[in-house]
Amino acid sequence: MRIQFYEDGVPSPRPPEEVRFNQLGLYVYPGGRQVAIGFDVTPFLERPSIEVTVTNDDGRVAATLTVVEAMQPNFNLTMHLRDQEPTGLYHVEAVLYYPAPGSAPGERHTPGSGRMVVDSISKSFNATQVGEQ
Repeated sequence: MRIQFYEDGVPSPRPPEEVRFNQLGLYVYPGGRQVAIGFDVTPFLERPSIEVTVTNDDGRVAATLTVVEAMQPNFNLTMHLRDQEPTGLYHVEAVLYYPAPGSAPGERHTPGSGRMVVDSISKSFNATQVGEQ
């Protein structure tokens, strides 16, 4: 007799090397200085971390965000842009990662080091257009 732990159609939690972004949603608030970023990640066995960087059209960093060990595969957060008068296009880069194999538990990692990147996603938005993009 086969025992089924999950209903058909419901994805089972994945190991770190199989975790991916399914979708990255963006919603620009009136005024253009706040952007809600929605994350949809495959279900996971181990909690991943996410690093987000928003750059303006000139290539300058307008906002950064780090999610340390996400609790849920689907959530959203609001980012505040540094630009006093947001105009034009902004570019979002989100990186999904885990501590590198062999790292000591609780070891502090600087961005870009001591981590195993499993996925990344990029998207652009216009800060002058309120709503979902």
